[in-house]
Amino acid sequence: MKQSLICFALFLISSYISGQTKQDSLAIKRAALDYIESQQVPNPKQMEQALHPRMVKRTFWKDKATGKDYVRETTTESMVLLAESYNKNGDKFPTTPKKEVRLLDVSERTASVKLIADEWIDYMHLVKINGVWKIINVLWEFNDISRQQ
Repeated sequence: MKQSLICFALFLISSYISGQTKQDSLAIKRAALDYIESQQVPNPKQMEQALHPRMVKRTFWKDKATGKDYVRETTTESMVLLAESYNKNGDKFPTTPKKEVRLLDVSERTASVKLIADEWIDYMHLVKINGVWKIINVLWEFNDISRQQ
């Protein structure tokens, strides 16, 4: 019995030391929020700070001529440019935009997140590089998938 308690205590301590910290959770959420907020109030520097330089964002799309689905990709560079210009006129988001971040899984150096924004759902993978959390993959779709055409 005593040996079982010691093993259990060691397990809890090792999980606490090597697992997710509150600071990690906050940094992961901040990266996801920087991603969406930089589009709401145009801020390319905020977008750039959220993304890994080799980030790839993907979605499925439908070719209008053939009716076939395909995967579209966007890079970090394109997202930084988007953050600079997408909402310049302030007409792309509601006055109080929705931005809900759900941590799906967090390990010591990787995380999976679901971002629910007004018209979009983004699934993100983040990586902790040199102590900083960066978005490295995004898979997104419209809440209304009929818009994906």
